[in-house]
Amino acid sequence: MSTIFSLYRAAMKEFFRDRMATFWTLAFPILFIILFGAIFSGGGSPTYSVGLVNQDNGPVSIALAGTFKSIKALSVKSGDLSTQMDNLKKGQLDMVVVLPAGMSQAVQSGASAQVQMYFDPSKNPTNAQIEQNIVQQIVDGFNKAATQQHTALTLQTNTITSHNLRTVDFLMPGILAMALMQLGLFGTAQPLVSLREEGVLRRLGATPLPRWHLLASQVLLRVTIGLIQTILIIGISVKIFNVQIQGNYLALLGLVLLGAFTFVGLGYLIAAVSRSVDAAAGISSAVNFPMMFLSGIFFPLALLPAFLAPIVRAMPLTYLADAVRQVTIGSVPDFPIMVDVLVLVAWALVCGILAARFFRWE
Repeated sequence: MSTIFSLYRAAMKEFFRDRMATFWTLAFPILFIILFGAIFSGGGSPTYSVGLVNQDNGPVSIALAGTFKSIKALSVKSGDLSTQMDNLKKGQLDMVVVLPAGMSQAVQSGASAQVQMYFDPSKNPTNAQIEQNIVQQIVDGFNKAATQQHTALTLQTNTITSHNLRTVDFLMPGILAMALMQLGLFGTAQPLVSLREEGVLRRLGATPLPRWHLLASQVLLRVTIGLIQTILIIGISVKIFNVQIQGNYLALLGLVLLGAFTFVGLGYLIAAVSRSVDAAAGISSAVNFPMMFLSGIFFPLALLPAFLAPIVRAMPLTYLADAVRQVTIGSVPDFPIMVDVLVLVAWALVCGILAARFFRWE
């Protein structure tokens, strides 16, 4: 084991001497979290999509529905409760407003009726307070204009998550997953191909040193860097942008390690099939950009066109981002957590087996 750790220390020194690799592996994701955190830590969208469920269809509910549709800040879509709640969970709506059965009869008889509002800030991260204020103003305005009773209608708000999320809360897990992906693609494939081109791997392979010692030290190096990335991204998110970590840190550690092994394995596979550093860079970029923009790290998957669904479901970053988001901020899942874990394990095993089969030392 002392041989492995000696190689590990040497690889660590070599990594930090390469300023470009250090920048793209550590500084680049930090710049992302600072940039998006500064932009989105306090703001919200000026227009909100509303799923309107009118279960009453009396004169009061019809008039109130017309009021919602007349507000420029709202994009209203009518439908039944089951469909609208499903769309809310998919991130296709910002909120659902329910006008319950018997509303018109209750108001006309002098009683009070309750308007229900549901929202899911984890799936469509807008400013929840603004949403509530808009709906509350509509209810209050209707009370004053249509009746002499200011409490004829009341508003009950319901969230399908346990806490309110801002956009920066949604982005942080995605940026963490992106950092682990780029660690595997750019921090693994190109350095290994460079060592092969320079003949370092061939010379090491000719020594009595077991080859798996060298590979183990390289993997250990990347996993260590992944943990450093995680500490930096979460530390900045919590201290500067007040992101609240809701989940279990041990579960998060397990996902980070699994994600690091998965993408390091993918990096080794790219190194195995690349004949030059330029080829490794090209393949890494070709893999990187689709996953960056189609894996739900910057916005909900429900906002993507339906025809992209097979591509989205084939990408390991989709499952890593979903799992990390569930563990860190309690997001409503795109997939069950066990599905995320099993897919990542499958990707890690397949990449590892193929990399071992095709990896060349010279």
